[in-house]
Amino acid sequence: MRRAVILSGLFCMLTGCLSTAGTHEESLGIGIVRGTLGVQSEGQIRLAQPAGTSLQGSVLLLEGGAYVLRLPDGSERRVALDENTRIDRPAHVGDRVEAFLDDSGRAVLIRNIDHRTD
Repeated sequence: MRRAVILSGLFCMLTGCLSTAGTHEESLGIGIVRGTLGVQSEGQIRLAQPAGTSLQGSVLLLEGGAYVLRLPDGSERRVALDENTRIDRPAHVGDRVEAFLDDSGRAVLIRNIDHRTD
């Protein structure tokens, strides 16, 4: 019995049951937090630029990574999407949408302006 108490006490000391604040794991966590945007100085934070261009048109074709729109002047325009594109609701062929594009021509936001609810 006494041997079990001594072994459990020794085990507890070796595994950190009696450890003090500031362990190696906590130090690693602080390093991770310092690498996030929440801890960076204001001069280092880069905010997203507002969309440079917007287009309105009706959806002609839905591709995996793009919408093909027919613009009011009759021309067609392929609007590329990515995982950062916000879409207010899925579009269908024939829906009217407004696409807000960044400087590289990728869609930042696609908003359905067709008021159908079907």
